[in-house]
Amino acid sequence: MRRWLALLVAATTSLVLIALLVPMALLIRAVAENGAMSRATAAAESVALAVGTPDLALAVEQVSRPVTVFLPDGRTVGAAATRTDAVRLAATGRSVTASATGGREVLVSAQSPGGTAVIRVFVPDTELMRGVREAWLALLLLGLALVVLGIVLADRLALAVTRPVDGLARVSHRLAGGDLTARAELGGPPEVRSVALALNQLAGRIDELLVAERESVADLSHRLRTPLTGLRLDAESLRDPEEAARVQARVDALERAVSAVITEARRRSAGRDSCDAAVVVRERVRFWSVLAEDQGRELTISLPAAPLPVAVGAEELAACVDALLGNVFAHTPEGSAMSVRLAPHPSGALLAVEDSGPGFDPALLERGNSGGGSTGLGLDIARRTAESCGGHLTVSTPSGGGACVEVLLTTRPMRDRSFTLGGGGSH
Repeated sequence: MRRWLALLVAATTSLVLIALLVPMALLIRAVAENGAMSRATAAAESVALAVGTPDLALAVEQVSRPVTVFLPDGRTVGAAATRTDAVRLAATGRSVTASATGGREVLVSAQSPGGTAVIRVFVPDTELMRGVREAWLALLLLGLALVVLGIVLADRLALAVTRPVDGLARVSHRLAGGDLTARAELGGPPEVRSVALALNQLAGRIDELLVAERESVADLSHRLRTPLTGLRLDAESLRDPEEAARVQARVDALERAVSAVITEARRRSAGRDSCDAAVVVRERVRFWSVLAEDQGRELTISLPAAPLPVAVGAEELAACVDALLGNVFAHTPEGSAMSVRLAPHPSGALLAVEDSGPGFDPALLERGNSGGGSTGLGLDIARRTAESCGGHLTVSTPSGGGACVEVLLTTRPMRDRSFTLGGGGSH
């Protein structure tokens, strides 16, 4: 916009200056020529007064320009000159101005006792153009200065419009990236201020709707606890111990899922946090190691001794680890070996959970799909945890079989994208 406005002002100013300066330049030239011719005519008339007197030669010498007097008897006085047709015309008693080589000549007739004499004054081109080129150069510099000044003023005016628009674009990109705290400054023309105000109101409204949605999810999750309690009581009242244990396990799993939903809703409302990944992973592995020992699973653990901070909250990372380890216990036979590795990474930390089970179909990576009758949200929880801090989740099959899930956790927090939609995977 700034470039186009500058070009528009430059073109408009140039047209206006051409319309004004060209006639002015021609006028300056005409004034200079008229002045030179007037001075030449005055000099010729002063010599004409001395025609027929003994002072003619002295009068000719006193003139500071070439003067020639053509006498009626054919003689000439002063500078040598050719008797042209213009001289013959002036000899009839008329004053004549004619073009000559290198300038112009002014011819004035004067009566003498012997007839009509003609006084010729030559005006060279240098005198006709004296001061004209300097005036033209001054006009050209003035025109260029006015064009430059117009471009500068247009650029300042355009900047006053484009700067607020650029600010609106930056705020829009921040809002699109999930930063709902971004607000536009109310500056610039009234129209731009109106757009900035509308954008701020839109951002505030989106933030209010998201908060209300998260609170509704949390409230709904809390309401589910009442029927969960009833299910737990019903499970305890079953006569068959195995059936009761099975139903009780399902109720516990459902209660953990509800708790995870509540935690996720609160986390999204509270913002991003950070934790020491080594401490959280060590604690959760210690919790699951008891079950691994009961099922005869060989559990290999590799954790760093030094702290390993990541841009993920402790509860969120714990839920991620629980989802990954829970998948191994739920989808691999008892006695299958498993390993948990946490290692430093240039971007933060790399968490890898590997098992020696049968592996899984890649189609099970789609959110909600599961090969074991579960909800199919395990890997999706881990994926969203990684992506919340700018990392990612990858799944591979080792050469010896089984499955390996790697979660990259970064140390730099990412803008909250909790209101965007995306697919995920599960195991």
